[in-house]
Amino acid sequence: MDLLAELRSRKLLAIIRADRADTALDCVETLIEAGITALEISLTTPGGVEAIAKARSLYDPHILIGAGTVVTADQADQVAAAHADFSVTPAITRGAHRSVELGVPLLCGALTPTEVIAALDLGATAVKIFPAKLHGPGYLSELRAPLPDAPLIAVGGVDAQSAPQYLAAGALAVGVGSPLLGDAATGGPLAELSIRASTFRTELGI
Repeated sequence: MDLLAELRSRKLLAIIRADRADTALDCVETLIEAGITALEISLTTPGGVEAIAKARSLYDPHILIGAGTVVTADQADQVAAAHADFSVTPAITRGAHRSVELGVPLLCGALTPTEVIAALDLGATAVKIFPAKLHGPGYLSELRAPLPDAPLIAVGGVDAQSAPQYLAAGALAVGVGSPLLGDAATGGPLAELSIRASTFRTELGI
């Protein structure tokens, strides 16, 4: 699987930080039914590793199930054992290093040009510009001027209105958490999550 090509095609990575594993799995099911097929379950979710393993066993390989907030080497080992399709880190963590060692595709968090280059030198498949909202879409354009081939994903404060702007600025995809999940991450109405998912798909043309 060419993860970069898949993310570029799907455009939206749903980030699920839930209050428990069952809630995360409910959100995964709702999002997939709404047509969002690239998902990241954060390890800040209690039972997150188990939720990743369960989701990976339930859905076709076409559905991308990744692990988010991979900080430690042990976490990287656990999500690899859970068959996560990729690891996502908030920065260049020990978990990032271990993911590369294990051959798990890595979306590595960074913000500055130095951090972006360091993440790519480490072996990241793509770099998660986080928090993207801090500087906005224009910053992504500035980064791509000296680094035109850097595969960048905008994450952090991206909503339905700004998501297309990040893609226009050169992001290959956007990662969206609370603006998409809302209170569904804590047991709120799944029907409203489905509506928000449809809104994002409409705005992004997917």
